[in-house]
Amino acid sequence: MTMTIDRLTEIKKKNEELVMVRRLVASKAEEMAKHTAYRKQILVCGGTGCTSSGSHKVVDALESEIKEKGLKDVLIVKTGCFGLCALGPVVIVYPEGCFYSQTTPEGAKRIIDEHIVGGQICKDLLYPETVHADGEILPLSKTNFYAKQMRIALKNCGVIDPENIEEYIALDGYKALYKVLTEMTQDQVIDVMLASGLRGRGGAGFPTGRKWAFCKSTPGEIKYVCCNADEGDPGAFMDRSILEGDPHAVIEAMAIAGYTIGASQGYVYVRAEYPIAVDRLKIAINQAREYGFLGKNIFGTGFDFDLEIRLGAGAFVCGEETALMTSIEGKRGEPRPRPPFPAVKGLFGKPTVLNNVETYANVAQIILKGADWYSSIGTETSKGTKVFALGGKITNVGLVEVPMGTTLREIIEEIGGGIPNGKKFKAAQTGGPSGGCIPSVHIDTPIDYESLAQIGSMMGSGGLIIMDEDTCMVDIAKFYLEFTCEESCGKCSPCRIGTKRLLHLLDDITKGNSTMEDLDKIEELSAHMRVSCLCALGQTASNPVVSTLRYFHEEYVDHIQNKRCAAKKCKDLLHYVIDPEKCKGCTLCSRNCPVGAISGKVKQPHYIDKSVCIKCGLCKQNCKFDAVYLD
Repeated sequence: MTMTIDRLTEIKKKNEELVMVRRLVASKAEEMAKHTAYRKQILVCGGTGCTSSGSHKVVDALESEIKEKGLKDVLIVKTGCFGLCALGPVVIVYPEGCFYSQTTPEGAKRIIDEHIVGGQICKDLLYPETVHADGEILPLSKTNFYAKQMRIALKNCGVIDPENIEEYIALDGYKALYKVLTEMTQDQVIDVMLASGLRGRGGAGFPTGRKWAFCKSTPGEIKYVCCNADEGDPGAFMDRSILEGDPHAVIEAMAIAGYTIGASQGYVYVRAEYPIAVDRLKIAINQAREYGFLGKNIFGTGFDFDLEIRLGAGAFVCGEETALMTSIEGKRGEPRPRPPFPAVKGLFGKPTVLNNVETYANVAQIILKGADWYSSIGTETSKGTKVFALGGKITNVGLVEVPMGTTLREIIEEIGGGIPNGKKFKAAQTGGPSGGCIPSVHIDTPIDYESLAQIGSMMGSGGLIIMDEDTCMVDIAKFYLEFTCEESCGKCSPCRIGTKRLLHLLDDITKGNSTMEDLDKIEELSAHMRVSCLCALGQTASNPVVSTLRYFHEEYVDHIQNKRCAAKKCKDLLHYVIDPEKCKGCTLCSRNCPVGAISGKVKQPHYIDKSVCIKCGLCKQNCKFDAVYLD
């Protein structure tokens, strides 16, 4: 035990100043930098979003310039996600804390030449909100995007090198595991988790402490700890970003859970579509074994715990806990009836605790800072923070972590920067395919479990898709239902048949082939599915349909009675029309129409026969006078 503790202390001392310099504001950071081996540290986002935008090319350019100029006192670090994905690739230079956005390889060369070597910040390359009117460089905490955020689950993302365990240790990494193993009983850990009020961040919101307590009290020599990193919601990337930016936080928490329930083996179930997350998780697990934080006799306490990764093939249904465990067992991912619940009979028929990535990311900090600290954040019944993947029709697409109880308006208008192009906010979809649409009338709703449930939505895992005035809500409901229908495992007939029947009814509405009676059928079928389907996928599949029908009933009526889609998204309800005032009779449209739907004489207004038109849009593309439009 002494060797492991001494090594932990030595590493922490060696790296404290190195990592601390990144977290200090300019004046203090400059003073601290004098005592470190590096004069400048350049942090580059190495998450999936920035990587897809070319951050690896930026790193190559930075390294090339540094090598060419012989700058041995400059360190480049590839981190996890900074959050502001819309402005990637993101580069931050410390100790000044300069936030360079949408960085190109050419911009990277300027940063080295002008900023690192010349001492002149490239203000035209900075994120505009960090540059004050008088030219002063503002810290990120003063910008609208970051000002109201509170990073707990994302604490180390964008701060440390996720492939270097020593940087995690330097920021109190594995200190919570040491405290638990040497100072706390299993029941004391459970008491802290219960008092903290932490609830599962995967969607259901079940109290984490209660889940651990149930499993701990279940008899059995063999138990398991599982992590759900499947994350299949469209537009969701919260768990992926945590694994990419701070994998050791999840490993440490799973070891703590293992000690608490009496388990010696854990499994992380992560989809193979997350290559960066999988690679960094593998590196982190191997490092944790090397340093003695996984394996036999951890900290000399006699506690054994190890982890394995299981790759999922991208089945949305495997986000359901029993289907996930069935998949880990090597079988087809299908849900099982409950009870018995996994805490009694889970993986391989043994008592099992399963939480998602974000839930685990909170655990170590709760142990170190205490239940009172965590429970003081959020609302009365929804404690702590929540991470959202903010996407859709929003200016600041990215990763956001806010205290529970933050209103939807604050997230959209302040953190998100509002709706682009001067459009109006129409609705927000929370909870993905299992959630509901929140209309603009509820924009001041606090984001917490109970408030969202009251208006017909749900927290879900944290996808938050914003829609503007040009969105067709019938089309949105159809999109989510198409996804759920495709992802149904087909095991139970209410889901297998019900989702397809619901989709058929919606399809008829978007094609103008339905009647008002179909809305009653949708309501009735949805009610049956909620109580008859085997798992939550089928039980909640109708939520996007029911919520849009509740809040945007007039749009459904418009589609059915007037055969009209005001948002011009439902192709079968649209018609191309030629404005006789603008048409010059040039015949370009008629000559390019593949089905001969356009008639008219030269230099006279033309006409489109709607019964023949296939709505290919070639007439609009070829018109030089903007005479063709959709009605």
